[in-house]
Amino acid sequence: MFTLPSMSQLTAMFGQPAVFAPGSWLRRRHAPMEHVLYLESGCVLLGVAQQEQMRHQLGRVEGPLWLDAAFAMQQRLPCMDMQAQGHVRVHSIPVAAFRQALAELQSPVQMLLQDLARAYCTQAELAVSRLAQDAEARCVQWLLHHAVPHEKGYLRVTLHARKQSIAAQLGMAPETLSRILRQLRERGLIGGRGNVIDLPEPGALRTLALGSF
Repeated sequence: MFTLPSMSQLTAMFGQPAVFAPGSWLRRRHAPMEHVLYLESGCVLLGVAQQEQMRHQLGRVEGPLWLDAAFAMQQRLPCMDMQAQGHVRVHSIPVAAFRQALAELQSPVQMLLQDLARAYCTQAELAVSRLAQDAEARCVQWLLHHAVPHEKGYLRVTLHARKQSIAAQLGMAPETLSRILRQLRERGLIGGRGNVIDLPEPGALRTLALGSF
């Protein structure tokens, strides 16, 4: 039988959590890890940032939970940026102390946790890679999936949701979606106005979607 330390025990060991304001960067991807972060309360946005803005969203998490423990266990650099959404309370545990606590667990438990951490890191890295590389392809695929034939011979998409909601479905920031749509419009691949998007060249869009992978 084994027991993991409770957060009250960790608090006694490492002090009270720090409070971060909305928009604060808690973790930057590929940055060296000196501390493992435990989110006591609040909401954190995960994704890929560009120019100090979260361009591609991977998801949101709410405390209490460990934010980056899997990367520390695998000795891998975090592959995602983490930004506070609202005020958050975060415990910072030195990596060395965190790993020492893991080393004191029974061997089967360590093996189980390492397997879970390895799977999480692999899936997260794959997801981030696709977010960063295939945003345009996912947007084009979404347009083709929701398109219906129009009497003038081309396809048309009517947006029944706000762009912010559509962007969340596609795992990207609203600014990223707007930029992709603007670029497609400049290239003559989409048209229309308002909440109506015309697809005059669906064949070219299908080729674009397939060619982006």
